[in-house]
Amino acid sequence: MPRIDRDGVGIHYEVHGEGPPLLLTHGYSSTSAMWHGQIDALAANHKLVLWDMRGHGQSDYPDDPNAYGEALTVGDMAAILDAIGASSAVIGGLSLGGYMSLAFYRAHPQATRALLIIDTGPGFRKDDAREAWNARALATADKLDREGLDVLKAATRERATASHRNASGLALAARGMLTQRDARVMELLPDIKVPSLIVVGADDAPFLAAADYMAAKIPGAQKVVIPAAGHAVNIDQPQAFVDAVVPFLKNLPQQAG
Repeated sequence: MPRIDRDGVGIHYEVHGEGPPLLLTHGYSSTSAMWHGQIDALAANHKLVLWDMRGHGQSDYPDDPNAYGEALTVGDMAAILDAIGASSAVIGGLSLGGYMSLAFYRAHPQATRALLIIDTGPGFRKDDAREAWNARALATADKLDREGLDVLKAATRERATASHRNASGLALAARGMLTQRDARVMELLPDIKVPSLIVVGADDAPFLAAADYMAAKIPGAQKVVIPAAGHAVNIDQPQAFVDAVVPFLKNLPQQAG
């Protein structure tokens, strides 16, 4: 499988199909394998690019806490697009992957053809809400350090079935990538100028309000709520997920990859 080297950190990615590029990013403590059920549908007309964030799956697990962060993750995404020769792509992801997709647009709007934001929140405007989120992220990291990968067995489906080499990378990723430091991504929403699709599971209660907020703030955004689906909407209702995403992709303005 292809890999890129990012200052000594190996990043795993895989490419399926041909056509306009579509880069999908998994959620925290999941891996690129969470998208494997959608490869046939999404790679039929696109060059589908899946990857593992640092500290996850088949990518490297650096010991340095400073090797994890939003800017580095966005840089990894840009480097993967460069490696496949793509000047732009549809950028999408679930949960933390969706947040990182928004952060990618903030850094590289010209490289973003469209956004696919799945079961995601855009961050927090109020410090107390952000601090509460960060406290949960740090508690997750501490639990991973104490109990190891067994922690994930009780998690949502895309996380419980994920394969990681060790828990230390996930703990460092929770501290460096899952925690939030400002409201810059949230403040970006009204300035997004590319087609955007927001998908959320009807049973994903913590993210329903966030989906409504993003749909209201991003100009022209479309929103699809998928019934009988939780946080891993593409796994809970794979056909309904494809039925929401494929028409959006087909209707995008034509653009060279």
